[in-house]
Amino acid sequence: MPIPDKIAAAKKIDEFLRNVVTNGGLHLRYRITVDPPLADERDWERPEIMVELSGPDSPLVLERGGELLRSLELLALEMLHLPGNEHEKIRFDCMNQRAMRLEELRVAADVAAERVLKTGVPYEFAPMSSRERRIVHLALRDKSELRTESQGEGGRRCLVVYPKDYKAAAKAVVARRIP
Repeated sequence: MPIPDKIAAAKKIDEFLRNVVTNGGLHLRYRITVDPPLADERDWERPEIMVELSGPDSPLVLERGGELLRSLELLALEMLHLPGNEHEKIRFDCMNQRAMRLEELRVAADVAAERVLKTGVPYEFAPMSSRERRIVHLALRDKSELRTESQGEGGRRCLVVYPKDYKAAAKAVVARRIP
């Protein structure tokens, strides 16, 4: 379901970011785009509102794996009262970090698929966010000889790639990779 009033939502995000940047003493600029064009056909995240941050404090936003970037995005989602299944409707990025991470996940999915097909051994990714797991699931959805599952709880939840007919009882060996 689309965001009911995207312009009003973008204005709320603008007000929120203006306060954060001003009161936080941050040297950042931002651009908010409603209905941004897709980067390519395979872009499985189809945000209705895109927020791009830049400026001298960009490295601060990207420290610790983009923790501040994700926090700003989460606060904006909460402020707009978007349910969890609609979080992909808003995307925050800084210095194209998010787009690079998506491409990294796509490549990692291809490498994992190749390894599982070659060895027959399941491949377990390091724990990642639900958005990142979704990207890997979608990247591998057309590979009928494989299946993917999310496993674990909370911050330790990860994605595992299995050969299609892999038996659950035989889960003794799992290849691991930290993206």
